[in-house]
Amino acid sequence: MPAHLNDMLVNLQNKVVLVTGAGRGIGAGIARVFAAAGATTAVVTKTAAHGRETVNGIRACGGLASLVEADIGHRAQAERAVAETVERHGHLDILIHNAGICPAHPIEELPDAALDETLNVNLKAAFWLVQAALPHLRKAGGARILCTSSVTGPKVAAPGLAHYAASKAGLNGFIKTAALEFAKDNITVNGVEPGYVMTPAMAAYGDETVKAMAALIPMQAFGEPADVANAMLFLASDAAAYITGQTLVVDGGATLPESHALR
Repeated sequence: MPAHLNDMLVNLQNKVVLVTGAGRGIGAGIARVFAAAGATTAVVTKTAAHGRETVNGIRACGGLASLVEADIGHRAQAERAVAETVERHGHLDILIHNAGICPAHPIEELPDAALDETLNVNLKAAFWLVQAALPHLRKAGGARILCTSSVTGPKVAAPGLAHYAASKAGLNGFIKTAALEFAKDNITVNGVEPGYVMTPAMAAYGDETVKAMAALIPMQAFGEPADVANAMLFLASDAAAYITGQTLVVDGGATLPESHALR
């Protein structure tokens, strides 16, 4: 397990962070790492059982966390997640839009329902959450908006994932424009582009498939949720106060070779 960046330079005491999709996988890793850095963490998740597991894990380690059950693929619930967080904790300093879905469909067979849900959760929710959070982030002073993007879309492509790729490429465009618009408020907006990360969804492919996929990564291993969380933590820290409108690739070098033949 990678060392936590907060062991070196990050102190988020008295900060409140909202993390979407924090019940499992990368989102749960982000919530744990930010809580370990001292932040009070609002764990936003569609599945309450997963959210409670994250919250209980944070509390067991002495951290502060609360559960907000919401499906941020709907505007009203995204707005409620922000309102409930502020109502419980009094303010909001860091907004992290991490929730994402990735249903595989070739373009020719892509149903509108899957397209709409993917765009709503992955991309449109960023607009809804930020619109709801802005009044509170402006009050915070030096606030942060962070998004989990992906190398798929901005850097590479995969068959069956055009809708997912489009949502993540769109999210990168959102990050840049939001950074430009909110710079005057001393709010930075950045993102992380993960490659292959070992999550429950990835583990479901089975050991042999995962092993074969890992062999194609220059570092010969999948990333862990903490790898993405540590990059997020850096971007939320004072050390990154002059960085905005950027995305950081965390992929073990997977996107570096020109083709699989060169790996």
